[in-house]
Amino acid sequence: MADPRLKQLLDGGRFDAAPGVYDLIGVHLANDVGFDAVYASGYWMTTSALGLPDLGLATYSEMIDRVARIAEFSEAPVIADADTGYGGLVNLHRTVRGYERAGICGFQIEDQVFPKKCGHTPDRPVIALEEMVQKIKVVLDTRTDENFLVVARTDARTDFGLNNAIERANAYARAGADLIFVEALTSEEEMARACREIPGRLIANIAPTGVTPELDVARLEEIGYAAAIFPALTAMTAMTTMEKALRHLKDSGNGTHPDLETFDFKRACRLFGFDDYRELQTRWERLDSTEK
Repeated sequence: MADPRLKQLLDGGRFDAAPGVYDLIGVHLANDVGFDAVYASGYWMTTSALGLPDLGLATYSEMIDRVARIAEFSEAPVIADADTGYGGLVNLHRTVRGYERAGICGFQIEDQVFPKKCGHTPDRPVIALEEMVQKIKVVLDTRTDENFLVVARTDARTDFGLNNAIERANAYARAGADLIFVEALTSEEEMARACREIPGRLIANIAPTGVTPELDVARLEEIGYAAAIFPALTAMTAMTTMEKALRHLKDSGNGTHPDLETFDFKRACRLFGFDDYRELQTRWERLDSTEK
């Protein structure tokens, strides 16, 4: 069953900011910091797990394994990227069922032509509006739990303009999508207009150095967004830090960078559950000794 907490939060009018997670280290850190939801990014799951670009190369089987693993360990509800649904309507039916079984609470599907591309890159053709509406109806008909939120994304802004993107978003909202995602808006004015002219709840995509302004949560909420994802936050921060550390080792032969703080190893062990398993081992050894 889908975790009901995200739907309850949004129904209560509270804004949600979900950081991107792409591996289990990020999940454990997000658990430790504490968030109301996290976002399993297709771009970063594909690059981290397969070493490939976000060009529709990842299969359903590869992605469901990754999102299930994230949902298993996340203490917060997980919104997961499902690209275009990994095939036709029957494939989409299977994808919905699989993501529900995996414990995902929000499912993002987009209107790009397969194979899809990262939403902040050019040349992203979209399918017919009616075809995407049909996909949304299939998702709604397939889901077994209303707490499983449907996030409908349009990529029409880049190649077809803002008016087309808003028209599509309105149609997706009327079709019953729980959250509307207009990708690659290029200014704060465009973001505000989308919130004014599209019914229902909108979700913003804030990616460092992407095409959309990097507004903070307070401003996004003021404009009219109900939620925001920060899909690249952890990955791009980690890449910056790793590159600095690697270059310093290569150049100096020293594994300790003077300007970088190294994560405490003992704390890492606690985050990943070493203490919990050690406690289990001790308890079971005591049980064994008392039975002898």
